[in-house]
Amino acid sequence: MSAITTRKIGLVEPISIFALIMAYIWQLRYSHHGAWLAILALMLLSHRIRGEHAATLGFHGRNLRDCITEFAPALAFLALVLLASGILLQTTRPLRSDQAFWALTGYLPWGLFQQYILNGYFLNRFDSVLSRRTAPMISAALFSGAHLPNWFLMAVTLLAGYICARIYRRYKNLYFLGLAHGTIGFLLFLVVPDSISHHLIVGPGWFGR
Repeated sequence: MSAITTRKIGLVEPISIFALIMAYIWQLRYSHHGAWLAILALMLLSHRIRGEHAATLGFHGRNLRDCITEFAPALAFLALVLLASGILLQTTRPLRSDQAFWALTGYLPWGLFQQYILNGYFLNRFDSVLSRRTAPMISAALFSGAHLPNWFLMAVTLLAGYICARIYRRYKNLYFLGLAHGTIGFLLFLVVPDSISHHLIVGPGWFGR
């Protein structure tokens, strides 16, 4: 079997999973809300077949301190810039402190889950069949495409997805990436007006905002 044929076969699985995710976002979540569980089950089955487990995917504490040491200052600076921008431009969403707390608390596990999909699944799959330069770009592009037609989120996730893929490949730690994702996602919800963010909605619901 040629290398090209092997590469094509290796691409079938992640592209098929991405197609299912897009089908869920655009249709299945309205007609079959629980279909996401079947998609997740297929991904977990893929991990099992390949002998991958939680730790090898990045659900562990190793390198967490290194991630915090290297990237926490940049994350804190970005958070302060977003907060200051919202205050200066008077675009901060009027949330009570308890509402803000629960919104952030709810977004952190969602951020971790998205980082698992982006890196623990897609980047690992593309790394096995594509070059080290191409794999993170393709992963970020698909991550961005999943946010259609929200142009604001597509732009943010394309850049942030690529950066996260590079960090993941270096440290293989999903917890820090999930924390960063959840924090920045919450702050974007807090300070970016709905006229730009469309309430962070993707899929058909975007057209109704």
